Order: sequence, then C-alpha cells, then structure tokens
Amino acid sequence: MTTTPALLAVRDLAVRYGPAHALQSVTFDVQPNSALAVLGPNGSGKSTLARALSGLVTPTAGSIELHGRNITGTAAEEIRRTGLVHLPEGRGVFPTLTVLENLRMATACDRRQRATAIEKAFEIFPVLGQRRRQAAGTLSGGEQQMLSLARALMVDPTLVIADEMSLGLAPKMVDVVFESLQRARAAGVAVIMIEQFASRALAFADRCLILQRGRIAWAGAADQAGDELLRRYLGDATAA
Repeated sequence: MTTTPALLAVRDLAVRYGPAHALQSVTFDVQPNSALAVLGPNGSGKSTLARALSGLVTPTAGSIELHGRNITGTAAEEIRRTGLVHLPEGRGVFPTLTVLENLRMATACDRRQRATAIEKAFEIFPVLGQRRRQAAGTLSGGEQQMLSLARALMVDPTLVIADEMSLGLAPKMVDVVFESLQRARAAGVAVIMIEQFASRALAFADRCLILQRGRIAWAGAADQAGDELLRRYLGDATAA
C-alpha cells in the first residue's frame, strides 16, 4: 500500500529563547488538504511553533520539510513563496493602509495576476470590496480578521497556519472565520489551527497535538481527544 507523502514534515524541532527551551523534540506530519489542531495552555509553545514553521524564529535543532524541501532556517518571505502562509495572532494588517493597499501588499506578482487575486479576495469576503478605500485600522475587529484571511487565501497557499484567529471576536464573526477556513480546505488547502475554542478546533480538524511546556503531551485523531483528555491538559475552562 502506498502512502501519500507529507505536505509538512517536522522532526525533533527545538527552539530556545536564550537559556529557556520554548520547544523541545517536536515531531509531526501534516498531510495535504488536512487540518491539524494545536492546543495547549498559555506558554506551552503554540505560537513559537507557528513562528518557527513560518521562518519568523530560527530553530536551534531539528528539521522542517515542506513539499519535501528542507526549509529549516529559511527566511520568512521565501517560505511564504513556497505556499506556507502564517496568520499571526493580532490580525497582522497594516492599519494606516486601505483595504485595497493591504491586499496589494500581499501579492508579489504582475499587475494582471494581482488584479485576479484581489478580485478573488472580494469574492470570498464581499464586505471588503465595499470597504476597499477604507483604512484597515478603522475596520471592526471581525473585518480586520477577514482582511487577514483574505490576504492569505487570495495567493492560493497550500498550507495556512491560523494562530488564534477567533481571539476577541463576537460569536458570529468566529463562525465566519471557521467557515472561511473550511472553504479553504474544500479548495485543497491544509490548515494548522492554533485555537482557544478547543471543541470547535477539534470538530474542524482531522488530527490534534496538545503541547505542554514546549513538548508534545498528546497526539492523535481529533475525534479521540475527549473531554477527559482536554481537562487533563487544558483545564475545565478551556475544554468547555
């Protein structure tokens, strides 16, 4: 029986901030068109993992392969060009630029391709088309999150890392975020989801990693991460 090569292969990944170990011996795969939920308490290394995969911090040990290519220590801009897009916590838009200017900043292609990509963004989120001349900093939190998602999905990524995309959003806007990521999966995009709403992340994902103190405390199928397991590692409030 043949197995599909992993889209992303992470082996024995470690990151240190000075003397402190932020990640240690982290190993996992992400298959094409799949979703991985990364859960854990604050300070467990979730965002450090996202930053290491996207080239924002340099690992101190281990390897990261994307499409079979070793990208360990590669610059963030080059990693983005290979198809991995990181949506950081905090939305990551340019507040003084207009919606249209933010979208233009996300594309490094010729004028015709850029116009096609921007139209795709407006098709995904029509409200952004209505706000195209508005400064991004004056949008609502939910609209800024839409813009962040649009900047990622308009460039046809193969892997999106969504770091706390629902943080601080009203329930209706949380639904929009999950629906948008589901549409991306339907179009063939793999997703790594770092999320505060554990139950929603698990319902969305195929597999789950639970991090504790920079190490993988549990890994398995998302539908096997039951309430008892979540309470053990995340606490009652997070599991709920």
